[in-house]
Formats: sequence, structure tokens, C-alpha cells
Amino acid sequence: MFRTFLAKLRRLADDDRGMTTSEYAVGTIAAVAFAAVLYKVVTSGAVSGALQGIVERALDVPF
Repeated sequence: MFRTFLAKLRRLADDDRGMTTSEYAVGTIAAVAFAAVLYKVVTSGAVSGALQGIVERALDVPF
């Protein structure tokens, strides 16, 4: 039974007809969704203030 399962799994892994386009589409949608969430987080008030504080401290370092 386990060998049968492995054989079926191996056949499914080898058969990737038509998967390339759908994989690219899902990957693109996931990347865009992640970028949108990241943009919202970075442009939020708290994160923006923290980033501004970091930049200000970095620029105020005496030489």
C-alpha cells in the first residue's frame, strides 16, 4: 500500500503539464498581496515614526 502511494506521488510529481502558468499566476498574486500589506505597514504612523527616528539618530552621529 505504501509503495502504491509512493508510485502515485511520483507520477503526480513528474506530471506538471499546464502548471507553469498557474504557478506564475499564484506567485504573482501572492507577491502583490505581500507588497500591499508591507506598504500599509511601512506607511502606518507607528512604523513611519520609528523609521524616521532611526534615520534622525543615524544622521545626528558626531564624526
